[in-house]
Amino acid sequence: MNYSRFLTARSMSRKLSPIRAAADLLSVAPETLINLSPGYPNPHAFPFKTATITIRHGTAIHLDEKLMSRALQYSPSSGIPELISWLKEFQIKLHNPPTVHYPPSEGQMDICVTSGCQDGLCKVFEMIINPGDTILLNEPVYPGTIQALTPLGGNIINVPSDEYGIIPSSLREILSKWKPEDSKDPKKNTPKFLYTIPNGNNPTGNSLTAERKKDIYELARKYDFLIIEDDPYYFLQFSKPWAPTFLSMDVDGRVIRGDSFSKVLSSGLRIGFITGPKPLIERIILHNQVSVINACSFAQFMVLQLLHQWGEEGFWAHINRTIEFYRSQRDAIVAAAEKWLSGLAEWHVPKAGMFLWIKVKGIPDVKQLIQEKAIEKEVKPGGGWEEEM
Repeated sequence: MNYSRFLTARSMSRKLSPIRAAADLLSVAPETLINLSPGYPNPHAFPFKTATITIRHGTAIHLDEKLMSRALQYSPSSGIPELISWLKEFQIKLHNPPTVHYPPSEGQMDICVTSGCQDGLCKVFEMIINPGDTILLNEPVYPGTIQALTPLGGNIINVPSDEYGIIPSSLREILSKWKPEDSKDPKKNTPKFLYTIPNGNNPTGNSLTAERKKDIYELARKYDFLIIEDDPYYFLQFSKPWAPTFLSMDVDGRVIRGDSFSKVLSSGLRIGFITGPKPLIERIILHNQVSVINACSFAQFMVLQLLHQWGEEGFWAHINRTIEFYRSQRDAIVAAAEKWLSGLAEWHVPKAGMFLWIKVKGIPDVKQLIQEKAIEKEVKPGGGWEEEM
């Protein structure tokens, strides 16, 4: 794939920071190395010495002085090497991306850790969107995505969805205004990417089926656009088998996938990771070097120590407990809706995630109902999407 055609001039102009390159070297250097660069503060001057964190299901994790000195220090902009290694192995087992063994220039799978998935996605958007560029979004969409995209000045086209996610026939109709070969002509302004939350979409709660994903991926190949697979609710799917991910079917290296530990470990740790073709992941890392520098080292080591203690078996045991918790929450709110709203509203039972999308019959705008009447009853329903739709 010609990745350069997707990049903005700003992203193309980013260069490797020599200071950050030194950080990468130091992360794998022997302890005997005398470090005279790149301006690291001496950990002996830090007030924190060790840390012990109790775990709800498992033995406490302990960061001794040696580990703590790393956790409190700058770390590589791509992520702590040991965590990157764990995540790569995990992604390969979970999704088996076809691009794992591709040459780097042809879209080999790569990963970087970001300060939450949202941070990574914002950098993806900045990397790709010039003012006026055409981009495709599933409708309705998470407000945070709109707020991140709007200042970049892209031409946003909403793609209709139903309870099974994006409707491929609607996407096909939107794309029919272009010819497949138009993607080679910048003047034609063909779509650069399709953004979607494929599981438990925020706010609708819908999930894409396997067949729809295959249809959408084939359209992406035909019209040569990227797919941004924002999947923070992947580990909150209530029924098996889980539909294959876009990453798992990505034979071209055109999928950028966002994952998050926010919904299953902690939202406050701000640890997410972006998986995608190496030429694009490298651009995100260069952006990290001059923005956050690195995702919180301490949070990364907390996650790493937890994953090492649990192992994959322990991680999946935790995921299954979390799924059971949110499934019971879903069942409770659906039961309440059936009891009190039958005939007054309509909804679909979500197969994943944390959201139930309720459409009230006969009231075209429920803003007043949400912001006034519900608050009077000490209930705060979801809101904020009505301004974006």
